[in-house]
Amino acid sequence: MLSKRFFKTKDETEVTFEFSHPEAEDVQLVAEFTDWQPVAMKFNKKQQCFKLKQRLPNDKQFHFRYLVNGSIWDNDHQADGYIANNYGTENSIVNTQRA
Repeated sequence: MLSKRFFKTKDETEVTFEFSHPEAEDVQLVAEFTDWQPVAMKFNKKQQCFKLKQRLPNDKQFHFRYLVNGSIWDNDHQADGYIANNYGTENSIVNTQRA
C-alpha cells in the first residue's frame, strides 16, 4: 500500500511504502530511485507489515518492486499502476503528481 504526503513549500512528496506477505521474514524495496539497489524495510509489529518512507520529487512516476526473503518478487497490489518489465513480469508504479 502507498500513502503520500505532499508538502506546500517543498518540491517533493513523502511516500510511505507498506507491504505484507504471509511468508515474509525480510522485505526490501527495489526501485528506480534507489538505482535498483535493495533497501531494507522495517517491520512494524503493531500494524503487522513492513514499512519504508521515502521522499521523491513531485510530478514524476517511478517503477518499483518488493523483494521478499531475498528470492520472491512481488508488486504492491495497491500501486498507482503497473508496467511490463524486461523479465516477463510487471513493475509497480508510484506517481508523485498531486491529484
